[in-house]
Amino acid sequence: MHFKYIVGILSLSAMLVGCGGAAGLPEADSVNCAGRGMELALQEFNEGGTEAERQKFIDACDALTD
Repeated sequence: MHFKYIVGILSLSAMLVGCGGAAGLPEADSVNCAGRGMELALQEFNEGGTEAERQKFIDACDALTD
């Protein structure tokens, strides 16, 4: 019985990990470009992205607000 729960949790975890974008970096949208979403998105770029990718994200956010 517990085996089914373990398999279910592992399957769900694998699906959630696979939900990221191209490099697992956030995309520019209304949630990621505002307030706390922007802070979290930029932290992800600092941890796993290049400066060029980070600047591209910021430019895309700026384009959304114009």
